[in-house]
Amino acid sequence: MIKPRAVRPGDRVAIVSPASPFARDELDRGVAELGRLGYEPVYDESIFDTGLFTSGSADTRARAFMRAWADPAIAGLIAVRGGYGSVQLLPLFDAWRPQQAPKLFIAYSDNTSLLSWLTCQCGVTALHGPMLERRLARGEAGYDRTSLLKLMQGEGEGLELEPAGLTVLRTGEAAGPLFGGTITQLAGSLGTPYAFDPPRGSILFLEDVNERPYRVDRMLTQLRQSGILGRAAALVFGEMRGCENDKGGPSVRDVIASLAAGFACPVLAGFPSGHTTGPCWTLPLGVRVRVRTAPRAALIVEESPVR
Repeated sequence: MIKPRAVRPGDRVAIVSPASPFARDELDRGVAELGRLGYEPVYDESIFDTGLFTSGSADTRARAFMRAWADPAIAGLIAVRGGYGSVQLLPLFDAWRPQQAPKLFIAYSDNTSLLSWLTCQCGVTALHGPMLERRLARGEAGYDRTSLLKLMQGEGEGLELEPAGLTVLRTGEAAGPLFGGTITQLAGSLGTPYAFDPPRGSILFLEDVNERPYRVDRMLTQLRQSGILGRAAALVFGEMRGCENDKGGPSVRDVIASLAAGFACPVLAGFPSGHTTGPCWTLPLGVRVRVRTAPRAALIVEESPVR
């Protein structure tokens, strides 16, 4: 894996909008929070463009992303929000090689399309962490400051992530590079040139929001039948916020527990990264982590995602 340089206080951080449009007040509050953390936020005026469902055309969004990446004065990129549309950028990146001048990209949700492409296909590490809308815009009520800053600033090696609510569904211990993100985007990528393709022995992080349990089961079945889950050394599920069945019947926890019962390696559930009810924790994608189930469930960062 290719590691971008650490993003430290005083560095310029580019705000990009690869997916849906956003509320201006959310942007302004998120910009203020980045400034409070010691960074200099910058953005291209094109982020205010709007399309049918997206923050401007695919070409506009792709060009803005590549411009920010290529700018030597910018240390890292963070998305405003997810929503829909980041996958439209990938064909426009075919001739681009982000690994030649790596930058740290921070996002989650629909931007899983970009995180997966950067980590699995380009070999560039990234962070599955808070964006501006509803996260940085809410101050520290919206994100976990420690995990974000330590992983951005090159202080993450040895970091033990033990959030409240993390539970063990299958015991054991395993280590490997971490990949994953929002299940909808991972499953939707299969069969395309940008398919989610983690190496054997990976730790997989899987999360989603507002999906009925049967739909989560369908997507996990697709990942299992594609062979992806069979390569994993451990599975770590997110909170799965809003995925409960309010009409009775099997719950999303039942779905995950059923999968875990047939899995030979450790399985954790309830890790609060991505779509969370409380602060969003940050996870390093593309670097070695260890999953521990005893004496307390934890995910331990064994390698920094930045240099």
